[in-house]
Amino acid sequence: MDKTLIIDYYTDILCVWAWIAQKRVDELNKKLGHKIELKCYYVDVFGDVPTKINTQWQSKGGFIGFAEHIQQSASAFDYAYINPKVWTQVRPTTSANAHLMLKAVEITYDKKTSIDMALTFRTAFFVDGLDIGNLEVLCDLVNANGLDLNTINTSIGDGSAMASLMGDYQKSKSQGINGSPSYVLDGGRQTLYGNIGFGVILANIEELLKHPTDEASWC
Repeated sequence: MDKTLIIDYYTDILCVWAWIAQKRVDELNKKLGHKIELKCYYVDVFGDVPTKINTQWQSKGGFIGFAEHIQQSASAFDYAYINPKVWTQVRPTTSANAHLMLKAVEITYDKKTSIDMALTFRTAFFVDGLDIGNLEVLCDLVNANGLDLNTINTSIGDGSAMASLMGDYQKSKSQGINGSPSYVLDGGRQTLYGNIGFGVILANIEELLKHPTDEASWC
C-alpha cells in the first residue's frame, strides 16, 4: 500500500495570501493528490480585525492603506481578483465566525464539504465583496449551497464546533505557526510560510516523497 505524506495546512479565511495560495493548493492536489493529504486547520490572524488594523496599520493609512496593500499584493496574480470594496467598504470584524461555521460544517458533513465551503466563503469575500464576518451572510451562503443550516447550528449550539476551532488555534500555537498560509511538513520539522511559489512547495514535498526522514511523518 502506498504511503501518504501528511501536510498540515494553516490559513485564516480573510488572509489575502491564502486566497492567492488557493491556485497552488489546487495544482498540488492535481499533481500529487494520490501521494499527499493536506489537513486543513485555521489560525488566528484576523480574529480581532479592528485591533490588528489600529496597531499594525495606524501609521500606514489604516483600512485604506491595508486595502491598497492587498490590491498591490494580488496584482501580480491575475487569477486572484480582489473586489475594490474589500477593506475599503467591506470590513469584517473577525475571521472567527467563518472559521466556526466551517468547523460546524466539517462536524455535520465531512472535511471535503468544509474545504469546499471555505473556498465559497473566500470567493464571497474577495470576489463578491461580502462581509463574511457577519453570521447572517455566512448563513445565507450555507443555505445557498444546499447545506442544512439547522443541523449545522446544532454543533455550534452544543459547543463542539467551538471546541474543534479552539483545537485548531491551540495546535497552531504548539507548532509555532506565525501566519497564513503555512505548510507544515515532515512531522513538524519544516514549515513553509507566506507567499511561497508553487515550485518551491513542490520541490520540498517531492524531496520528502523520495527521501522520507521519519515514519512518524506518514500514515
